[in-house]
Amino acid sequence: MELNLNKPIIFFDLETTGTNITQDRIVEVSILKIMPDGKEISRTRRINPGMPIPPEATAVHHITDADVAGEPTFKQIAKDLASIFAGCDIAGFNSNRFDIPMLDEEFQRAGIKFDFTKPRFIDVQTIFHKKEQRTLVAAYRFYCGKELTEAHSADADTRATYEVLKAQLDHYDDLPNDISYLSEYSAQNRNVDFMGRLVYDDKHREVVNFGKYKGRLAEEVLRADPSYYNWIMQGDFSQNTKDAFTAVRLRMKTEGN
Repeated sequence: MELNLNKPIIFFDLETTGTNITQDRIVEVSILKIMPDGKEISRTRRINPGMPIPPEATAVHHITDADVAGEPTFKQIAKDLASIFAGCDIAGFNSNRFDIPMLDEEFQRAGIKFDFTKPRFIDVQTIFHKKEQRTLVAAYRFYCGKELTEAHSADADTRATYEVLKAQLDHYDDLPNDISYLSEYSAQNRNVDFMGRLVYDDKHREVVNFGKYKGRLAEEVLRADPSYYNWIMQGDFSQNTKDAFTAVRLRMKTEGN
């Protein structure tokens, strides 16, 4: 089933030096942009991360330091990449928990303030896990009847994710071909920030979702323990998470709390 689109959607995948959002860097980005008329635009770009690629990362994606030595840095391509994503919804496989936070962190370091509040996000892995509980390789085999022979190649993973989503729409009669619904359905929870350090409760209030204050209202924590904010700002948290806590703190000051 072809996607029912009212604006472009980008399927994307990142290969990186590791899985730490704040410390690791992107070494390859692949995008597949689907237009409402069905036209496809596909691009893959390797990136010099400015740091050695650990052997364990190379073992997964097969990209070495030599492969990226002559490639541009993320900062050099950030503006063009942001323009490609502008005005699009965004989809990927495990993208809500990894690829989107990683991309946002790289944009922040490059001085690009990309507005991630406007796109709708579809995480094909979440749909798959809610329906079948498997991996991308198994999802591709299950839904598409094919073997993903180049797994962990960004280009292959990106196209496989696109094909899996279309096949999911064919497979499940109760899964509407509607980007807004798919975005809501594939959301893991009501995250305030990408990493889910803050989540919304049923009254749309920010709640701390980790550590010793897990389950407590963020305003309540910041009021009772002012040093907690400084700990967040100085800690190994993504800029997106720090911005989320800052927004709560600024609102408290505005409201006189």
